[in-house]
Amino acid sequence: MKTASQWTPPNGTEIEALRAGRWWDAVRVRAAVGNRALALLGEAVGAVIADPDRARLYFLIPSGTAARWNLRDADVLGAGPQAVFVGVPPTSRTEGPGVLWRVPPQRDRYLTDPVFLYEALRAATLAELAAQSGDDR
Repeated sequence: MKTASQWTPPNGTEIEALRAGRWWDAVRVRAAVGNRALALLGEAVGAVIADPDRARLYFLIPSGTAARWNLRDADVLGAGPQAVFVGVPPTSRTEGPGVLWRVPPQRDRYLTDPVFLYEALRAATLAELAAQSGDDR
């Protein structure tokens, strides 16, 4: 079995449905919140998959590290009684149409630190709620 450090994204031309929880978990968020979190994370972000058609971003994190998260609008996709699959684009797909790498994986870093991501998503959610209510401070 491959370990997280041995995982590589697809090299072909098609999106592959990969089971979350095997090499990584994915945190699915609305694009508006995810974009704010990306700005907060800066260089600390790992690989991020974008699904523009559904306005969602998927942050890859180490398996099992966010199972107890309780964040508004953040779904942790990982190992569990029911298989959850994530559409993973080939390494070369950084432009649309369709699912693409918003932040392509790097050989030395493709997972985002879950502590940093949690804090960034929490802050991004609060900022997005404030913006929606017209109280963008």
